[in-house]
Amino acid sequence: MRTRATLSLSLAVALGLTACGSDYPLGAEQEAAAQRGDTSLQGAVTASGSSAQGPAMDAWRSGFATLYPRAQVQYSPDGSGAGRGALLAGAVGFAGSDAYLSDEELAESTEACGPGGAFNIPAYVSPISVAFNLPGISRLDLDAATVARIFRGEITTWNDPAIAAQNDVDLPALPISAVSRSDDSGTTENFTDYLHAVVPDIWAEEPDGTWPSELENENAKGNAGVVSTVAGTVGAVTYADDSAVGDPLGRVALKVGEAYVPVSSEAAAAAVDLATRVPGREDYDIALDLDRTTTEPGVYPLVLVSYHVYCARYENEATAAVVRAFGTYAVSAEGQAEAAEAAKSSPISPELSRQATDAIGTIAVGDIP
Repeated sequence: MRTRATLSLSLAVALGLTACGSDYPLGAEQEAAAQRGDTSLQGAVTASGSSAQGPAMDAWRSGFATLYPRAQVQYSPDGSGAGRGALLAGAVGFAGSDAYLSDEELAESTEACGPGGAFNIPAYVSPISVAFNLPGISRLDLDAATVARIFRGEITTWNDPAIAAQNDVDLPALPISAVSRSDDSGTTENFTDYLHAVVPDIWAEEPDGTWPSELENENAKGNAGVVSTVAGTVGAVTYADDSAVGDPLGRVALKVGEAYVPVSSEAAAAAVDLATRVPGREDYDIALDLDRTTTEPGVYPLVLVSYHVYCARYENEATAAVVRAFGTYAVSAEGQAEAAEAAKSSPISPELSRQATDAIGTIAVGDIP
């Protein structure tokens, strides 16, 4: 039986070869690597999902192509929700998602992935920045309550007493323009999860990848979209994967316990070290529960753990082999270092890397009813 994922694989191979007119679509470097790389692994896999993972995925694909010059992974950064939907529809080989599959999605995944369903592998860790455009100000200290009230439209100017009380800077009397994501986004789900966990009396809405419709913020698609919008609007503020944030934007240091913790890869990694496994899942499913309410020193709890979501079973051995090899490379020390260099992400710990590698190794081949 040929599933949509199998058809997608075949189509990707055909398109890749005909469109590029070459066995080495990444160019001369990949062709040179063929002389020293492992050419026994062949095939192509399509994937889609998290835009936050985009820069890291580019780095992984490049490094993977050097090791396996005849294997191809194509990735479209369409957003986490789109990626999970495509995987559940059997349209892609795997998905990138800034939120692990829900119980309902896990149940649904058995249709595309067989009885074992799909599973989550943490591959990309990055802090989510609260980023703002205030010329001359590169850092603001804010607690979760103030952040929540800003994005609810309850704090409307930058010199509001709630902001001034936490910062010894000359704040302008500018209106605040809060910008949120227009697409179904894992970044939004992580941001709202943080606010709901820390200040549920202010942010009563349950965490969700879709921004609450009753909050009429300006919105834009993807991390790049919200950052671009804020960069072009003095007084604007947004939330985004930190790798997407650059000049002229400043960043918020969040209050954790009695101290304000600035954004850093080290502080994000510390948050992941405190995480626990989501209960009731298969041993190979490494979905993580983050402690957003921690008061541990030096921990930045507004962190995004982005997953690769794989099927536990594939019908095609070539697909399974490429998925196993790519997944293993992404969570390896080398793959994590390349992602950190390209995307300012926080490498996962050696122990988490070992667990992820073991889980990816369980991917099987067989019929999918």
